[in-house]
Amino acid sequence: MGRPLLITGSEGLIGRALGQSLVASGFEIRGLDLRARAGIGQGDVRVLETVRERMRDCVGVVHLAAVSRVIWGEQDPQGCWETNVGGTGNVLTAALGAQHRPWVLFASSREVYGQPRDVPVSEDAPLAPLNVYGRSKVMGERLLEEVREAGLRTAVVRLSNVYGSPEDHPDRVVPAFARAALLRGQLRVDGAGNTFDFTHLSDTVRGLVGLVAALEGGEGKLPPVHLVTGIPTTLGALARLAVTLAGTGAEVVEAAPRDFDVSHFHGSPQRAKEILGWEAQVSIEAGLAKLIEAFRGPCRQLGTMHHGRRG
Repeated sequence: MGRPLLITGSEGLIGRALGQSLVASGFEIRGLDLRARAGIGQGDVRVLETVRERMRDCVGVVHLAAVSRVIWGEQDPQGCWETNVGGTGNVLTAALGAQHRPWVLFASSREVYGQPRDVPVSEDAPLAPLNVYGRSKVMGERLLEEVREAGLRTAVVRLSNVYGSPEDHPDRVVPAFARAALLRGQLRVDGAGNTFDFTHLSDTVRGLVGLVAALEGGEGKLPPVHLVTGIPTTLGALARLAVTLAGTGAEVVEAAPRDFDVSHFHGSPQRAKEILGWEAQVSIEAGLAKLIEAFRGPCRQLGTMHHGRRG
């Protein structure tokens, strides 16, 4: 058997792909996720005893479990805080109390910066989150700083608009645009001029594997690291690209931006390159094209069903 490693949020977009990659690297993966099947990693990160049980004898923890969308945090701020801050506290408490303390890799977010003054954003930029989700991630990072001082090996990775799987939440912007374009629906764009740094799942997983290797190698003082492309893309351009790649002539409808959303972000990937030798390899054009092709068959079937019902 490989070295046991816990992934919280193991059934999510990143957790599934990362688990597969780490198994190939020789780890035995233990999962913890509300969505997992009973008896196979099902559990709640908000329950300390569950976290302790799943973490027993693990060499490391990749902590991905979170209320992971800004809008969900606005709709249920208490639930967001309990999961993202309380759950992170449980992971760190369990790690500190373990007989053989595991290292902890914490997935944070570009949302910690809020509305950045300068772009591309470096990891040393001020943290000034605009929303509940961003504030919860800042607090998670602070908790990691505290346990690092107590001797726990930790690392923080800040992610940005990860996409690339048809199994992602369907209302996230990239899969939502891809599906709407294929179904000839309306692509509603809240803030067409807003710019973001869209990072493909395969690039993100490769970077996370690099961070795991660094922690496994004994590195205990890694600074926060972005996994970003460094390339800005407006939401309007993303919507138009989806329509072009789908080839359906779907309509793009622009709407006002939401007041809890950051309007612009693209990060500097320089630190990841220096520390991990990592660079993003998948462009938004290539990544979106691949995602649309993955959706094309199911969307064609769905469109046929809808057409049959109308007829």
